[in-house]
Amino acid sequence: MARVIVVGAGVVGLTSAVRLAEAGHRVDVVGRDLPHETTSAVAAALWYPYLALPQERVAAWGAQAYDVFTGLATDPATGVRMLPGTEVFRTIATDPWWRGAVPALRRVTPTDGLPPGYVDGWAFVAPVVDMPVYLAWLVARLEALGGTLTRLNLAALPTTGGAGADVVVDCAGLGTRLLAADQTVVPVRGQVVVVEQIGLEEWWLAGEEGAPTYVVPRRDEIILGGTEEHGEWSRTPDPATARLIVERATALVPPLGGAKVLGHKVGLRPARPSVRLEREGDVVHCYGHGGAGVTLSWGCADEVAALVGAG
Repeated sequence: MARVIVVGAGVVGLTSAVRLAEAGHRVDVVGRDLPHETTSAVAAALWYPYLALPQERVAAWGAQAYDVFTGLATDPATGVRMLPGTEVFRTIATDPWWRGAVPALRRVTPTDGLPPGYVDGWAFVAPVVDMPVYLAWLVARLEALGGTLTRLNLAALPTTGGAGADVVVDCAGLGTRLLAADQTVVPVRGQVVVVEQIGLEEWWLAGEEGAPTYVVPRRDEIILGGTEEHGEWSRTPDPATARLIVERATALVPPLGGAKVLGHKVGLRPARPSVRLEREGDVVHCYGHGGAGVTLSWGCADEVAALVGAG
């Protein structure tokens, strides 16, 4: 088995590390940010193929991850739950290109009681992941398999051979602009508002271009979003944007009116024209997942493990 260094401690890096350790490799994860400091920790983490291409590969990775999350949801310690929800539209929409990735998808019409102003939609059960809980579970799983996690600010990808690693897995997200010299990776800023749990047990999504509105319940809080600001690097929450997020979410789910605000967060999604998942010499690149890192994580991790094993 190989010694593998995984660069990046977000959900993609940790999931890849777990799969590699399960395959018997010696795995060390290094990253400038620890898991709770990454964009993954900010994610609402509703399973949904968002800002990620190409469609065929994304749908396949997403289907694999959906199946894994279904199994993980049987263990409360993972923070994963399978919850029903609805995506709504203001105009008639075609079926989603990723429809085959979910076991069942039901069309929803105004006669089913859509929110005011929406004329079409679809409902399905999706994994919803409480990221602080889940990231801690992934770290514990990795360490139980003999893997390690270390904070390390790198100026370049680690070298292979000699005393170094046999293989390096590059899951550095936006860090790949430096580490892989890939300027096609750009931030897409996402701001969310965290409010108290009011007894909501279903998610809602209004897929409007440029300003997606989503309401994603966790056990003890609800995540309201969001924004889609391409090329924006600021991690500072904007109060005016937060007010608009709450207004849009409340229009979508009126019982949210008056819910106590618990916090504000901003994450920078690592977007790219297409997800890069390939082997280049002794380096396996796995980055550019946009807003679908959680959604694609297990499917991509399986492919990473296959590429490392093929070396």
